[in-house]
Parts: sequence; structure tokens; C-alpha cells
Amino acid sequence: MRVILIDDEPLARSVVIEYLQNWPEIEIVQECNDGFEGVKAIAQYNPDLIFLDIQMPKINGFEMLELIEQPPSVIFTTAFDEYAIKAFEEHAVDYLLKPFTRERFDKAVQKWMDQQQRSEPKQNTKELLENLQSSSPKNDRIVVKTGNKIKIIPVTDILFLAADDDYVKIHTPEGSFLKNKTMAYFEKMLGEDNFVRVHRSYIVRINEITRIDPYEKDSHLAILKSGEKVPVSKTGYPKLRQVLGL
Repeated sequence: MRVILIDDEPLARSVVIEYLQNWPEIEIVQECNDGFEGVKAIAQYNPDLIFLDIQMPKINGFEMLELIEQPPSVIFTTAFDEYAIKAFEEHAVDYLLKPFTRERFDKAVQKWMDQQQRSEPKQNTKELLENLQSSSPKNDRIVVKTGNKIKIIPVTDILFLAADDDYVKIHTPEGSFLKNKTMAYFEKMLGEDNFVRVHRSYIVRINEITRIDPYEKDSHLAILKSGEKVPVSKTGYPKLRQVLGL
């Protein structure tokens, strides 16, 4: 069984390596210092399980998991017990609070072994991410994968968002980027202070709007500073007028 360790602390990884010596059926195929390395290693090795720290430089453990289409089973190793412990208990294979004992470690691995028989863990990882996303506070950035690169987009750079099949296209001055999320997720994450949902398929930054032009029937177009034209639906128009104070 293939395992990847993702933690920016070498000492923490060495503890996991030592404890895994009791599990000869498990092979460590890669050690990673951060989430960037983790994404690449998971794509390369398709591991059965990862040991994942949460607080890491560049991108955190949750952001890393969001970039993986089929995330593997996860045992979190973290020093921060305030991080969604309830979500861990419900959906993660297990979480280990640093410093953890060999006995506690073995219990987590055995729990994962037992779940292998029921094909549950990977589905649990998806449910964990959905749970965290629905309960997490507003974020100040979005992490996307574009080709082999990972792009961090500050929320302040977003001009507008548009639904695109199962993805949302995030438009910025640098170009547009796809994220496998829903419009409802972004509507909640971005909040109402700086963004407004003007259409079932569009969310726009309020201070980017220069004017509103009539369009066909009961619809309108929001004209942005960039020259982009964003459709405004019949139901989105009153909401837009309200936030603009018209």
C-alpha cells in the first residue's frame, strides 16, 4: 500500500516514518515539504493514503486537497486542534494531534486498514471537503490548478465569476482560471460586501461596475471598467440596484 507524507517539518515526518516501521505492508513512496510537492506526488504515485499537515507554507492542507480530483484517504497530522475537529471526526480517516504516541498512531492506521475493506475512505475525503467548505469562514484567496502550475488568486484580484459547466471561471486582470466549485459556494465564500450575484451564472465585483445598460426584454448588462459585459437577470437587477444605491 502506497503512502505519501506531506508535512513541512522534517522531524514530524521522521516520527511517522519511524512508526510506520511496524507496518511492513505500507510503503512510503514520497516525502513532501509543502502542498505544491504534495499535489505533484499524488498525481505521480496515486497513493492509497496520505499523512497530511494542515498549516504549511504556500498552500495549506485543505487547499491542497481541493486541487486533487480524486483525493486519497487522509490522516491529518496537526498541532492545531481548533481546525474543524468535528469535520475530521465525521469524515477524515483520522486526525493525529502532535505530538502523538505510537499507540495513537497505530490506532489511526488500523482504522484506515479496516475501512479499506468497506471502500469508504476516499468518499469520506470528498465529504470532508464539502463539510469544511460549507462551514468555513470567508477566505481571502482562491487556489487553482492551471496545467502543471498552481496559482494563488487574491480575492481582491477577482473582477467577476461565471458558471462554466461543472466549473466556475474566475476572471482576473491576468486572465481567467477554472475552479471545480459551484456558484453557491463562491457566493457564500465571497460574501455580500464586495460582490453581488447578478445572474444565476454570474457574480461580479461591485466596484468594477461602471454602468448598467438595458438589454433585451427585462434583462440588463453590467458594464465593467475592463469593458467586459456581464448579464444581469430580471431577478438580479433589483439586487444590483440596491447594492449600488440606485
